Amino acid sequence: MSALWCCLAQAQTPADAIALEQQGNLPAAAKAWQTIAARDPNDAGAFASLGIVLSREHKFPEATAAYRHALKLNPKLPGIALNLGLSEFKQGHFSAAATALRQALAADPSNSQARTLLGLSYYGAENFERAIQYLEPAAHADPANAELHQTLAQSCLWARKFDCAQEQFRQILQQNPDSASAHILLGEALDGLGRTQEAISEFEAAAQSSPKEPNVHFGLGYLYWKSQQYDKAQREFQSELTIDPVNAQSLAYLGDIEWKNSRPDGAIPFLEKAKTIDRKLRIVYLDLGAIFLQQKKYKDARLALDHAVALDATQPDAHYQLGRLYQALGNNAAAEKELHQVKELHKKAEENLMGKMNSSPPQLNPSEQN
Repeated sequence: MSALWCCLAQAQTPADAIALEQQGNLPAAAKAWQTIAARDPNDAGAFASLGIVLSREHKFPEATAAYRHALKLNPKLPGIALNLGLSEFKQGHFSAAATALRQALAADPSNSQARTLLGLSYYGAENFERAIQYLEPAAHADPANAELHQTLAQSCLWARKFDCAQEQFRQILQQNPDSASAHILLGEALDGLGRTQEAISEFEAAAQSSPKEPNVHFGLGYLYWKSQQYDKAQREFQSELTIDPVNAQSLAYLGDIEWKNSRPDGAIPFLEKAKTIDRKLRIVYLDLGAIFLQQKKYKDARLALDHAVALDATQPDAHYQLGRLYQALGNNAAAEKELHQVKELHKKAEENLMGKMNSSPPQLNPSEQN
């Protein structure tokens, strides 16, 4: 009979299982708790203790099952809802984690770990409004935690609460003035507030401190483009392409600059190349539609403009070009309908940089969270 089997045979009480844990023999401790739980299937404490040992072994699916069974037997078991939430969080099951952590926080409203984890879970589930609700007090209580402030700032940005994002990124920059990513994200927040020149200054600082940072030159180029500084924008888009030769957005905006400078033949190669890389860039189809309309290639123009509308029907520019196209084709009723939409849609707010640079928020790495 092996020594391990001897230990397991003797491990018939909680004290024996705890002793194995203290010795660091987690596999034996887990088997001991399994033996105790099998002997008394209504022992919520045994299942809770089993979950703790399995968590220490990083066996989170098994730990989750043990915690859930413990809570089913005794919903008021102290600390187990928090442990369940953490176990779900570690697996990236953010919605399930939030459910358990709400229960933990309701049982102990002063539990700062539950509050922080609940905020992070909402962030992971992309419920940014709720994330702010819990991350804000957590960050206030832990001013030196740069990662927590960064996640709060990102939540504010994605919830389009640009004032909140601006304040958080400024705090991050006070601790690390050379953080290119913080300069970039502060620039996005300022752009969302309509403060384009200040946004440009932040992107210029980011480009100076980290000239090879992905998207820094595109972002700066876009802000120059937005303020009609096309020569500066062109240089930045080209700089981005030296770092990332298949940056579709830089190619698209280079094509747009050529078109705006009345060089359609120069625009088309940029736009077509961008389209082969990313078929969701609306500006590509808008510009190609306008160019084909000018060249009286009406079928190609219609296809391109319809695609632009399909990508975002709330923008007036594609409807305006479609109106012109229908006028050229002699379809006055369709033209009038499109131009009427243009008048209605001009009330829409201007697009900002955040929607250009980011298609999804940065992902959490649950394995790095406590």
